[in-house]
Amino acid sequence: MKTAQQLVADAKAAIQEVSVEQLAGYLQETAEPLLIDVREPAEFSQNHIKNAVNYPRGVLEMQLANHPLVAASGCTPEVALAALAAKPLYLICRSGARSALAAESLQRMGFSQVYSVAGGMQAWLEAGLTIQQ
Repeated sequence: MKTAQQLVADAKAAIQEVSVEQLAGYLQETAEPLLIDVREPAEFSQNHIKNAVNYPRGVLEMQLANHPLVAASGCTPEVALAALAAKPLYLICRSGARSALAAESLQRMGFSQVYSVAGGMQAWLEAGLTIQQ
């Protein structure tokens, strides 16, 4: 048996994490950021990072091909996922646990440039970085 904390620790050992400062830099550098907030809709509606798309952890894998950057093209889910996988993809949650589990799952789907934000929205807020409410 594993606890939730052990499961998250295992996931973090298998994924790449970035700091909130690294995410902030990425968001300033790119015109079309791929940032997915995997918190629940009620959490997301309280505050979130500009341009983040909300796909809760429980539906992430099923909804990913509907991301606004690829959905309008009308391509197949496989083509949409391949287009997303060609770019860096950042995942954020409240503390960094759900995003770590999500990153591990997306790696199993074939994503190689997927990053979990260490500390999540808690770290983002503590750093005084900009949010939308």
